[in-house]
Amino acid sequence: MLSYATGVLPLTSTPEQMSVHVAEWILLFVVVIGIFAFDLLSHVRKPHEPSMKESAGFLLFYIFLAVCLGGYLWWRHGDTFGLQFFSVWGVEYSLSVDNIFVFIIIMGSFAVPRALQQKVLFWGIVIALCLRFIFIVLGKVIVESLAWSFFLFGAFLLWTAFSQVKEGLSESEPTGEEADNFFVRLARRTLPVAEDYHGDHYIVKRGGKRYITPLLLCIIAIGGIDLMFALDSIPASFGFTTEPFIIFAANAFALMGLRQMFFLVDGLLERLVYLHFGLAAILAFIGFKLIFEALHHYDIATGFFSFTPLSSLLVIVVIIVVTVVASLLRSRSLARKEKNDDDGAAGGAH
Repeated sequence: MLSYATGVLPLTSTPEQMSVHVAEWILLFVVVIGIFAFDLLSHVRKPHEPSMKESAGFLLFYIFLAVCLGGYLWWRHGDTFGLQFFSVWGVEYSLSVDNIFVFIIIMGSFAVPRALQQKVLFWGIVIALCLRFIFIVLGKVIVESLAWSFFLFGAFLLWTAFSQVKEGLSESEPTGEEADNFFVRLARRTLPVAEDYHGDHYIVKRGGKRYITPLLLCIIAIGGIDLMFALDSIPASFGFTTEPFIIFAANAFALMGLRQMFFLVDGLLERLVYLHFGLAAILAFIGFKLIFEALHHYDIATGFFSFTPLSSLLVIVVIIVVTVVASLLRSRSLARKEKNDDDGAAGGAH
């Protein structure tokens, strides 16, 4: 365990530090870059609307790769780090569903043609992964330098959980303000913007002058919102481990399937009526977990139960399952009630 004199927090629920060989880092980067390059060259470069079969096939393939990586970490580095990977990966997948909801709003605001949407998603995911890598490095430096940083991370996640609850209770329709964030406004002020789409081109030339297309502007909008998502995502990851390798790998493999998941769940998200409450529960759990880790560090509240990697993973799985099942049951009940009301109205008309 690290010295208290340094002001460094010990690894969350982990007595030893993970020893990652440089070859493992290189292999991870090669695999991630290779998969994204294959995705771009074989599918994204040619504009088309992916079928359900194509999306499901690739999503299952990415899940299989993630399970293989988790199995390798379990075998090579021990069950603690394997469980930490699966916990972070599961949380990132859960948060990705909320990301998809915002992406749908943004692309709807920009009226992105269906065939071009996966190109926007691809570059949005690449931007997200780059931003998260930067935040992982910064987060590791902060955690190793400031013992009280877990209090800050925990409080931020609790505030985010509260925001999710408010959003879940709100009955107002999405305004699409995410599509007009700071980066989009900056681009509109500094760059000439074409009014119409020009196929899958990001920049067009008219009368000797170059214009950015709405396609590139939409990517900028998603890149800006990716920055906000990273602020939620990375502190949540640090709630399970402070190992950069695990956090980056879990984020990368969760983001890989985000594009395919978009086309699979688009139109089904409205059935997840308790999504915001489920995400709030996950974020609140991680927030309290981080705060208790910090309290344990200062020998405060040492009598509180300390979550092991396995118990943390089980909590996340239970929250996800309860959220999905409760949402589907509620959606079915609402649909049945709406049908009965329509039948009653039709009967009254006769």
